[in-house]
Amino acid sequence: MYYKFTDTEIRKLMKENFMIIYDTREQQNKHVLEYFDSKKVPYKRRKIDEGDYTAIITKRADMGIYRDIYFPVAIERKNSVDELAGNLAEKTDTRDDIRLIRELQRAKTKGIKISLIIEDKNGMENIKKGNYRSLYTPKAFLGRLSSIQDLYLQDTIFTDNQNTGFEIYRKLYYSVRNYLKELSADIGPAVENE
Repeated sequence: MYYKFTDTEIRKLMKENFMIIYDTREQQNKHVLEYFDSKKVPYKRRKIDEGDYTAIITKRADMGIYRDIYFPVAIERKNSVDELAGNLAEKTDTRDDIRLIRELQRAKTKGIKISLIIEDKNGMENIKKGNYRSLYTPKAFLGRLSSIQDLYLQDTIFTDNQNTGFEIYRKLYYSVRNYLKELSADIGPAVENE
């Protein structure tokens, strides 16, 4: 069953069935979860292959949605410019590439839109001035980040950690809403082969 949602149905789904999923490896995110709790945004911990956060619309049989709807959107969160510099400089195996870049490449191959959130509202200034712990020069760091932004990222947001939960929610909410407006998908029950 392929279906197109009306604006009224989209508003209802976003209000009642929108849920954020955060990765099981996501650490030190108490401030993010506290924001979700304060705004009564439902969330669940589950393994995510690309990114740290994503969102779903939970199943809703009364609207013909017999299974959760997953969307090709994700947020990659870095708790500081230092962490980002470290991730971009690390060599995690014998290959000449970096785990973060491999993750972004996989996401691009799968058609997943990734936004990067860095918990440092002055992050770009700190990169330009070299205010971070890394052997990267500001020029090299800025070049690497700019290249990654062009190749893989939908958006890059520098924010303080008090606003991280808001930014994650905002990016995922409007991405899912936009997908629902354009969606023409099979949302019916799974059919068993006879």
